[in-house]
Amino acid sequence: MPHLHPFHRDLFTYGSLMCEDIMTSVAGAPLRSTPAILPGYRRFLVRDEQYPGVIIAEGGSVAGRVYHDIAPEGWSRLDRFEGEMYDRVPVTVRYDSGVEAQVFCYVFRPQFRHRLTTIPWDYDAFLHSGKQIFQSQYSGFKAID
Repeated sequence: MPHLHPFHRDLFTYGSLMCEDIMTSVAGAPLRSTPAILPGYRRFLVRDEQYPGVIIAEGGSVAGRVYHDIAPEGWSRLDRFEGEMYDRVPVTVRYDSGVEAQVFCYVFRPQFRHRLTTIPWDYDAFLHSGKQIFQSQYSGFKAID
């Protein structure tokens, strides 16, 4: 995993981790967050799952949340939770104020691309019908116990 520089203590989230209760559970502590946009990517539903992955896509953009000042133990928990289909990589996000910042993001790994559908992932639909299923079935929760 990438070496954490002091200015890389933030994470852009675009799926289940946008839910503060899930992020608090996974990171092991409540965190301050800010809405942000990730330009140059698109978000798709993972086949047979409730959660998405992002991939580089020229002209795309993904709305999400940046969580700030994640502790080393939080990063360890997040890496285990995300699992083998994601790489934690630095990306540039844009806040509503127009300010850009470099943060980490879990990007879908190319070797698992076949697991992504062409269906854009919808946060409201997740909250309405997918969140409970995700919380009861996702194996990443076992990895942080």
